[in-house]
Amino acid sequence: MTEAALGRTEDGRLGRWWTAAVGVVRVLGQAPVSIALVVSFLVLGLAASGAVGWTGMGTGSITQGRWWTLFSYGLWDSGAGGFLVATGLTLITLLPAERRLGSLRAAGIFLLCQVGGALLAIAAMELGGLAGDPWLGGLIGARTVGPTPGLVGVGLALSASLTALWRRRLRLLLVVAPLLFLFYSGEVVDVARTGAALIGLVTGVLLFTNHRSPRDFRPLPSSAKETRLLVAVFASVSALGPLVTWFTHDTDGPLALYRALFIGVGVSPASVRATCSGALANTQSCLNARVDHALANSPDVFVYWVPVCLIVVVAVGLWRGRRMAWWAAVLLRILLIAAELRYFLLRRDAATGTFTFYSILQMCIPAAVLVVLVLTRRRFQLRAERETVATFLGVAVLTFVVVGAAYIKFAYDARNQFTPVPAFHQIVSDYPKRLVPPAYLPLLGKHLGAFLPDTLHARALWEFTGPVFWVIVLVGLFVAFWRAGVRRKVDNSAQAKQLLLRYGGSTLSYMSTWPGNDHWLSADGRAAVAYRVIGSTALTLGDPYGDPDSRGAAVAEFTAYCDEHGWSPCFYSVTQGTRDVTERLGWSAVQVAEDTWLHLPDLAFTGKRWQDVRSALNRAGKAGITAHWHSWPTAPIAVQEQVRALSEEWVADKGLPEMGFTLGGLDELNDPRVRVLVALDEEGVLHGITSWLPSYEDGEPVGWTLDFMRRGDGAFQGVMEYLIATAALTFKDEGARFLSLSGAPLARVDRGEQQAPLQRVLDVLGRTLEPVYGFRSLLAFKSKFQPTYLPLYMVYPDPAQLPAIAGAIGKAYLPETSPAQMLRLSRRLTQATAGRQPSAAGRR
Repeated sequence: MTEAALGRTEDGRLGRWWTAAVGVVRVLGQAPVSIALVVSFLVLGLAASGAVGWTGMGTGSITQGRWWTLFSYGLWDSGAGGFLVATGLTLITLLPAERRLGSLRAAGIFLLCQVGGALLAIAAMELGGLAGDPWLGGLIGARTVGPTPGLVGVGLALSASLTALWRRRLRLLLVVAPLLFLFYSGEVVDVARTGAALIGLVTGVLLFTNHRSPRDFRPLPSSAKETRLLVAVFASVSALGPLVTWFTHDTDGPLALYRALFIGVGVSPASVRATCSGALANTQSCLNARVDHALANSPDVFVYWVPVCLIVVVAVGLWRGRRMAWWAAVLLRILLIAAELRYFLLRRDAATGTFTFYSILQMCIPAAVLVVLVLTRRRFQLRAERETVATFLGVAVLTFVVVGAAYIKFAYDARNQFTPVPAFHQIVSDYPKRLVPPAYLPLLGKHLGAFLPDTLHARALWEFTGPVFWVIVLVGLFVAFWRAGVRRKVDNSAQAKQLLLRYGGSTLSYMSTWPGNDHWLSADGRAAVAYRVIGSTALTLGDPYGDPDSRGAAVAEFTAYCDEHGWSPCFYSVTQGTRDVTERLGWSAVQVAEDTWLHLPDLAFTGKRWQDVRSALNRAGKAGITAHWHSWPTAPIAVQEQVRALSEEWVADKGLPEMGFTLGGLDELNDPRVRVLVALDEEGVLHGITSWLPSYEDGEPVGWTLDFMRRGDGAFQGVMEYLIATAALTFKDEGARFLSLSGAPLARVDRGEQQAPLQRVLDVLGRTLEPVYGFRSLLAFKSKFQPTYLPLYMVYPDPAQLPAIAGAIGKAYLPETSPAQMLRLSRRLTQATAGRQPSAAGRR
């Protein structure tokens, strides 16, 4: 690399860093309250460590006259973990609230929720103490610090000003999370956080909700996919609560007692010594304590987590819309209700022998999930094929038999390595205990175990049996839920092609006939959508096509079809018409390409602006170059071989993957309706080639779209201008209405509009790939033909799916990229940073 190139590289890097730094400073400058709060966390957290008694909020602080603690407790947090949580919550609630609502209003809402949450917490604790509640009464006198109550309140107030999609999601997160911490962690700050959440929710409704009609307060309907996501998250509550106690190590909440049903805690060495002391050494209780302690400190501790893992895996199936997951979730909740009832009966207060409010509340959680599942059952209609169910059941049964046979056989062979030495029937009866979480064995009336391993060999056999079984079963269940509903594709290509030939569509619609696309038909059979499913994204190729009166309705109908199959739809490279339809549905949009369109009836290569095109036509005549029309299946063998050689040379020279999806290759030429125009000299040597895709109306082509472009190394200067101009004149003479030079991906005309963040990201990506694929150079080349520029958009319903959409688009354009090609691509990008120039137009 030359010294000048190095200089350009460093200047480019410094420029990008400077631009990024300016952008960050600009964003932070719009959020002074957030910055001040984060600084106070850091400064006061270091300076006031251990000063909870003076600055912390609690009932004792108010009774002692320290009223300022209602404000001071929110200015700092204790511990590095608290600082990180508070900072993160500030960035996702207070900072966007400042930018959306203004600093003064955001600060006012924060103070209202922070102080109001504290007052409600103090009132709840005092009332709980008067009522004799052991949990709330036990919090009297305790103090806390932290700004999370106010931050949660701000987030819920902000949610009222968001779109329906993000309003539902943010409220679900900021309502469920405080309730989980309240009932499972149970600290003073958790009570204050719940009160602040209530205040924030009411404040947002009062400030930002339109009250003109009672209907404004009704919950807005959601799509099937969104409903499944919300139900899946809600169904995970049973697992999330115990996880709170595991992460925070706080078990003061009234429901923390039920942690053992989801995450086993084991017994401490001190408990083992107490249980096995003296005459108790040989009792079953002592053996149970030793077994429980051994399990909790071995790989077999994974079995403790099986209920949580089951809930999470089933939630994934619910998110995917699987009927099998719905039945599994219903059965799991019924079992949880029975287990919690049995657990309470075993541990109830011997003095009263009655149910407490909190024990009823704990059983209400799975009951509430059960009710929600029943109410939303129609959203889970994707039934698994018999092969999928049979495969999972076969794997589960086979695993149980094989793992059990191995455990029984090898344990019996090594029976002398256990204490006490077990008999054969004891080993057989012990095998199911290795698979059941220890907390559930007393519910079944069984002991934890009858023997313990003494040697490394016996311990490995004893400890790994349960994890091996459950890992295989859980992975199999996950795969079954993921694959369930994947049915054999219905080939609608023939009907879709008939619609295309009869009615037409956009300039890209003929690309729907290419291999790799599936075809969806509307219920009335008058519109179609070409798409491909990549991961969980249904990526369309262009607009819906068919009867113009049915195309708009096809967008919503295809979206419902995707919801039923658990896919997230993304309409890619669509025109303004489709964007207008999706805007009414609340979708987001970003420009991804620029279509270049020529109106043929008015076309004339006259005037100074057409000088380059006229020069190319004249130069071709002087050089003896002539243009020849063919269809690929009937083209002369000599022409076909030269085109193949030219393409192979291009690929070999680049060493990079040839892009697909909206960019055709040799395979897409092999269609009798696609017209091929080649430039040959007097000796029959190929100088360049273009291909043209038809656009139909009433069964006849009314327009043509440029697709395949290749320019030979020895071609005369201006060969691509010559071929395009010749094609335009030919189509004009034939009566065609328009000619499209096709869309240039990741390139667009600057219309002076304010750019969204995602648009800026795509612009940066386009500049990054420019030296390799030359999309912007291609757009600049097309400007020679004085086209009308028409933006092409990507529209999508859920911004949270953007990472998956980006992966799907990358896979669509580069479906068969080898590691070597990716390495070459990264090298080309590195070279581009050093100042290399992009390849010439026409060498796509």
